[in-house]
Amino acid sequence: MWSIICPLVGLVILALAAQYKSGFFALVMGASLITTVLAAVHHAEVVAHKVGEPFGTLILALAITVIEVSLIVSMMLAKSAGGATLARDTVFAAIMLILTGIIGLSLLIGGYKYKEQAYIKQGVSAAMTTLTAISVLTLVLPNYTTTTAGPVYSSSQLIFVAVISLVLYGGFVAVQTGLHRDYFLPEDAAKGDEDAHASPPSAATTVFSLLLLVASLVVVVLLSKKLSPTIEGIVVDLGAPKSLVGIIIAAVILLPEGLAAIRAASRNRLQTSLNLALGSALASIGLTIPAVAIVCYIMGFEVTLGIDGKSTLLLLLSLFTINISFGAGRTNVLQGIVQLVILATYLFITVVP
Repeated sequence: MWSIICPLVGLVILALAAQYKSGFFALVMGASLITTVLAAVHHAEVVAHKVGEPFGTLILALAITVIEVSLIVSMMLAKSAGGATLARDTVFAAIMLILTGIIGLSLLIGGYKYKEQAYIKQGVSAAMTTLTAISVLTLVLPNYTTTTAGPVYSSSQLIFVAVISLVLYGGFVAVQTGLHRDYFLPEDAAKGDEDAHASPPSAATTVFSLLLLVASLVVVVLLSKKLSPTIEGIVVDLGAPKSLVGIIIAAVILLPEGLAAIRAASRNRLQTSLNLALGSALASIGLTIPAVAIVCYIMGFEVTLGIDGKSTLLLLLSLFTINISFGAGRTNVLQGIVQLVILATYLFITVVP
C-alpha cells in the first residue's frame, strides 16, 4: 500500500507547492521525493521480475534516463543558472556515482557477505568497452577540437556526437537483448533468495505496477524541478561550486537504480547488480547527450560538454580501475573499497577544488 500512497501524496504536495514556499515545505517536498523514489524502485522490480533478465534492468535504466533528460532539459529551457554546463555536470556526476559509488558499495557489501562474487566477463566487458568509448567521445574530446574555441562542440560536431552516441548505445542494447543475451543472464539464482525463486507476478499486477512506475517517475521529475531552485540557492549560499548542483541532481535521479543494484548485490546476484549499474551509466550518457544536443540545436542554446583536467583524470582513473577489477571474473571487498575511495576523492575535490 505504501508504494501506492507515496506517489499520490507527492501529487498532493505538488498541487500545494504554489501556495507554500517555506523552508519547512521544502523539507516536506524532499521527504516526499525520497519516498516516491522508493516506490518507483518497488514497481520497477515488480515489472523486472515479470519480464526477466536482461529486459527488467533495461526498463529501469531507461526509466531513470527519462527522469534525467526531462529534468536537464526543463532546467535548460527555464534558463537556470549554469544551464550551459548542467548537462555535462549531471552526466559526469552520474557516471562517477555509478562507477565509484553504486558499484563500489555493491562490491563492498557483496564481498563482505559472500567473500567473492562471480559474474559473466563477456557481458561486463561489452558494457565497459562501450562506456569507455562513449565517455571519452562526449566528455573529453570536446577539450581538443578546434572548430569552436573552448570545451564545446560546433553544431555539426554536436549532432555527429549525438548520432554516434545513439549508435553505440543501440549496439549495446542489441547485444544485451538479442545477439548475446546469455552474456547478461545470471548463471544461477542465489540460494535462499525468496525473490529470485518467487513466482512472477500476474499480468494485471505487472500492468498496474508499470502504470504506477510511470506515475512515480513523473512525480519525481516534477518534485525535483520544484526543488532545483532551493538546491541551487543552498549551493550558492555555501559558496560551493555550481557543479555540485549536478552531483545532487544525479544522486536523486540514480537513487532508484542505486538501491536496486545494491540490493541485488547483497542477495548475491552480482550480475543483475552490474546490469543495472552499467546499463544505467550507458543509458545516462548515450541517451541524455543526444536529447540535449537536439534541444540545443533547435533552440540555439550553447552547451559545454568538455570536463576540466582534474575531472578527466578522475574519469580515466575510475574507468581504468573498474576494467582491472572486472578482469578476473570474481570480485572481492578490496575492489569495492578502492572505488569508494575514488568516490570520496571526487566529492572532496568538487567541494574543495
